[in-house]
Amino acid sequence: MAWTFLVIAGLLEVVWAVSMKLSEGFTRLWPSVTTVAFMIASFLCLALALRELPVGTAYAVWTGIGAVGTAVLGMVLFGESRDAIRLGCILLIVAGIVGLKVTSPS
Repeated sequence: MAWTFLVIAGLLEVVWAVSMKLSEGFTRLWPSVTTVAFMIASFLCLALALRELPVGTAYAVWTGIGAVGTAVLGMVLFGESRDAIRLGCILLIVAGIVGLKVTSPS
């Protein structure tokens, strides 16, 4: 169940990061509210995952899911760069997440 909470926490991180972009520096109400609500939910799920998973593994996977998801949505929603080097770096993050999962004792 810990890995489920961790994946949910990472996906919630993607939502709050994109919402923060849409909040335009917390000057727009609903994107700002969404950011804070999803931040709280993300931290709660991360805390639940940390009951069973090592902190180093959980934190790396959480931030990795958030980074990859946010980068992909940045490309799709905001027209951010899709050059080969950037995509390769995103794939390295994914490989790291998979490696941490495979080598995790839990």
